[in-house]
Amino acid sequence: MAPVSTRNVVIFGETGAGKSSVINLLAGQEIAHISPDSHRCTLHWTEYQITFEDGSRYKVFDTVGLEEPRLQTGEYLSAISNAYGLINTLKERGGVNLLLFCIRGGRVTSTMQSNYRLFFEFLCEEKVPLALVVTNLERETRMEDWYTRNVSFLEKYNIRSAGHACITAANSLDGRHRDKYEESRGILRRVVEVHCNASMEGWTGGQSWLTSFISKLVELVVGRPKKTDIIGVLTKRCGMAKEVAQQVAQHIKYENQS
Repeated sequence: MAPVSTRNVVIFGETGAGKSSVINLLAGQEIAHISPDSHRCTLHWTEYQITFEDGSRYKVFDTVGLEEPRLQTGEYLSAISNAYGLINTLKERGGVNLLLFCIRGGRVTSTMQSNYRLFFEFLCEEKVPLALVVTNLERETRMEDWYTRNVSFLEKYNIRSAGHACITAANSLDGRHRDKYEESRGILRRVVEVHCNASMEGWTGGQSWLTSFISKLVELVVGRPKKTDIIGVLTKRCGMAKEVAQQVAQHIKYENQS
């Protein structure tokens, strides 16, 4: 019998969206401790191993998203080095199979749009399936109703997904709300199983993905990062040769002048 491969899932979203609770719901036990992302840098990650009852194995990368629609220069530079480390780690594990975009049920915001662009468009170059996970919906009569009411707002912000899970991930519920928690586990797992196909190879980043990522991410930065700072991050934090880092930085400068 062939060994079961592990699929890699990157989960992201703002602080308060319930990423840790979603991971625990997916696992069927408490493996992720809830801690504020505000103490960590954008694209910093924590890994968790999850195995379903059928033997399917997943490595979940709980990744820090944006708290504001725009990045400051220091956050931008940290995001570059974190992105480099994340993609290289995922490449060693077989690549990214699925993105889970975790949002809290409520109004759709520009920060949600920026997180979507950061992970789906910039980091993974629109080449990894993305599923939307909407949390905090225990008060809905039918949790799916939230998506029906809000899909037009998501489309207005150009947030599109291959699938979605409308759930509650709050484990301290009782009564009929408790039933919704158990229902949510099934909904979430089905979405992961459908969109995280075992036969599909994980995305590992193209040859020029880092240059592309850095160039696109500048769109979200307040002000213009200095070329010398970008070269410093690429050489000191990413281990890139100075000549290569200079070429990358020059390309970025050219892109943003055109």
